[in-house]
Amino acid sequence: MVEVTLKDGVNWVGVVDWTLRDFHGYITYRGATYNSYLILDEKTALVDTVKGTFSGELAEKISELTSLEKIDYIIINHVEMDHSSGLPAIAKLAKNAKIIASTRGKDALIKHYGPEFERVETVKTGDEIKLGKRTLRFIEAPMIHWPDSMFTYLVEDKILMPNDAFGQHLATSGRFDDEVDEHTLMEEAATYYANILMPLAPLIARKIQEIQQMGIPIDMIAPSHGIIWRKNPDKIIKAYLDWTSGAANKNKVTVVFDTMWGSTEKMARAIVDGAASQSVEVKLLKLRGSSNSEVMTEILDSKAVIVGSPTIHNGIFPTVGGFLTDATGLKPKGKLWGFFGSFGWGGGAVKGMVETAKNAGFEVYPQSVEAKYIPDAGELKKCFEFGQQIAQKIKV
Repeated sequence: MVEVTLKDGVNWVGVVDWTLRDFHGYITYRGATYNSYLILDEKTALVDTVKGTFSGELAEKISELTSLEKIDYIIINHVEMDHSSGLPAIAKLAKNAKIIASTRGKDALIKHYGPEFERVETVKTGDEIKLGKRTLRFIEAPMIHWPDSMFTYLVEDKILMPNDAFGQHLATSGRFDDEVDEHTLMEEAATYYANILMPLAPLIARKIQEIQQMGIPIDMIAPSHGIIWRKNPDKIIKAYLDWTSGAANKNKVTVVFDTMWGSTEKMARAIVDGAASQSVEVKLLKLRGSSNSEVMTEILDSKAVIVGSPTIHNGIFPTVGGFLTDATGLKPKGKLWGFFGSFGWGGGAVKGMVETAKNAGFEVYPQSVEAKYIPDAGELKKCFEFGQQIAQKIKV
């Protein structure tokens, strides 16, 4: 094993999942990592485990640095199984270790892995564990992004281990932000935020503010997915504050559609041309050619989203309906939503999309555009003007 050291006595012992391409519906084109951290002091602590299929690799990496029987504490920041399903195997090997979690974390560990985890000890915000020269301090972070979530802060080394916050699904040979391409890193950080954490924006903003008010100095952020922020941890903190507030939104229109026989696509292209004529950035994505993960990432920094669907069974086309279910669950902030569509003998898709968006509390542009069968020149002109109008609206 090539030793990966954050600071003297603090090591990364996680695993790289190069071949992962699906994380419960979130498409992970660049794989993932499951990060685990071993702290060697007078007492030894392991912060987070890994996905269960990789528990053997985790055990091997730990054993190259110390005996598993010498581990005194196993910290579980979050019980979701990509982090905790390696715990049962590691707990059997580290049989002398105390397992530490939040109160809700203990309940979830028992539910996931059985009554043997009744022995888990619980902590709350401000509680500390002395390892020797080092101190672990705990910060509860409920709903970032499960109720059990918490952060672990290594006081003397100024390392924040926030589990799912500030992470990315990104498999790389480098472990640190100064060892990977910055554009790729921020693209994957944005994708991760847009597809996992976006609905929690108010909670995330408050938690960052709470930590800043605590006066906690942060030299390094070591999340549980992706790279470790050692060169510039402030970069990802600022990005999260921008994403949560909507400050990252640009004069950008994302047009999302699907089509049956090409009519809705013709409308989409006319809308794109109209929006682009107003000197705003425009993205066009067809849902059967783009994953929802990709679409939500483009929406993250857009001021307007325009969605098109053909009518089928008097309602929304299935791919568009699925996308709207995803989008309304993720609750992107500060967007203007517009809708268009085509139909044959009867409509229904546009009405259904508008109702879905309004029920989710989205800001909906008051007009929409529909075309029967194949859009003619006049209807395409209306589409062009529709794109123009929405682009002008977001530039104000």
